[in-house]
Amino acid sequence: MGILQKLSTLLRSNINDLIARAENPEKMLNQIILDMREQLARAKREVAAAIADERKLRQQFDDETKQTREWEQRAMLAVREGRDDLAKQALVRQQEHAERATAFEGTWRTQAAETEKLKTSLRQLNEKIEEAKRKRNLLIAKQRRAQAQRRIHETMAGLSDQSAFEAFDRMAERIEDAERRAVAAVEVTEALAGETLEREFQKLQAVGDVEQRLLALKQQMGVLPAGADSVKQLQAGAQTGAAAESDGPIHEAELIEEIERLEEKSGNP
Repeated sequence: MGILQKLSTLLRSNINDLIARAENPEKMLNQIILDMREQLARAKREVAAAIADERKLRQQFDDETKQTREWEQRAMLAVREGRDDLAKQALVRQQEHAERATAFEGTWRTQAAETEKLKTSLRQLNEKIEEAKRKRNLLIAKQRRAQAQRRIHETMAGLSDQSAFEAFDRMAERIEDAERRAVAAVEVTEALAGETLEREFQKLQAVGDVEQRLLALKQQMGVLPAGADSVKQLQAGAQTGAAAESDGPIHEAELIEEIERLEEKSGNP
């Protein structure tokens, strides 16, 4: 137990030192796990050495026990051969090996018990390190989430600056004003085109009014009977007149000539 306690104390000291100097939590956690694994490897070597010592003690105990039995058999052989002197020497050697076997047995059994405790502690240490590795992954995930939340908070805090929003609003107003100007330009163009068309229709309507007034004047003067053929002739004449008007203004002589032509056709003197 002294070995693992020493390793545990050293491990806690290293971890506390890393925590005190922690700047990058993820890096520190990885370093702590690395230190734990190094301490575990050292503990395994220490436990392996303890197991080797325990087995060596067991082998020495077995050897002394074997020697004890062998010298006892030799003493018995000497007694059967009537060699009491040799039997006495064999018994002395047998006693020496028996005493050493007893000492080795006690030391071996104590070492074997400690070795079992070391094995149990080593398994527990390994399980704790594996648990620490799993917790490390969770802690790293939490740390990364905290960093992301901090960055989001800093970004939102930066966006709370009114100057940025005011600049955005000014730019939006400029774009919308440009859009309104473009729409107004289109409306002006359409309005001009519509005014030109309106003037054309007004001209046509004015020509029609002149024709009606001319027809009424001719009927009033009696130079044009109120018949359908005369009306058609007057309309045809008006169309001719309109065509002539497109080429230039109608002169008074041309108008009189047109009226006389229509009268001749109608049979009036």
